[in-house]
Order: sequence, then structure tokens, then C-alpha cells
Amino acid sequence: MNTMSGLLSHITTDTVWVAIGLLGQALFAGRFLVQWLASERTGRSIVPLGFWYLSIGGSAILLAYALHRHDVVFTLGQLFGFVVYGRNLSLIRRERRRLAAGGAPDGTA
Repeated sequence: MNTMSGLLSHITTDTVWVAIGLLGQALFAGRFLVQWLASERTGRSIVPLGFWYLSIGGSAILLAYALHRHDVVFTLGQLFGFVVYGRNLSLIRRERRRLAAGGAPDGTA
């Protein structure tokens, strides 16, 4: 127990927030790996659904980190990205519903 409390005494709030920031950055960076692997698999450049989920997850975590740091530039950047990623997921959902209903992929039918 003494060893555990000794280890925990070195963990500060800043350390936790840095870990949260690094997690957000790892998710955000991981989206490029997902996109690259999906493109290599198909032999053409594509943006898979996982890219958008990693984008919104990473952006949400980085937004929390930016708010904690009181960094207005970082916060505004993440807010804008969060809106874009959410909109892309909304457009994908709409297209899937249209396709399920028998519509054309481009929305013309």
C-alpha cells in the first residue's frame, strides 16, 4: 500500500490533463492511419467512416484539453473541426438512409 501511495503522489492534475491531451492527439493522428489503410485496401483514396469517428473523438478530447488550458486559439480550432466532423457524419447518415430507401447515391432519384 505504501508503494502505491508513493506512486500516486507523483501524479498531479497537470499530469492527468497532459495524458488526456496525448490521448486526444493519438486518436486524432490515428485517423490518418485508418484512412491510409482503407485507401491501400481499395487501391484508391477514400475517407472511411472510422476516420470521421476518430476525428470527432479526438477533437472532443482535445477540445476538453484546450478548455482546461484556457487556450482560445486551440479551443476555436477544435470547435470548428468538431462541427465539420459532425456534419460529415450527418451527411453520411442521410446518404445511407436514402440508399436504404432505394434512392440514387447522388440524391437525384
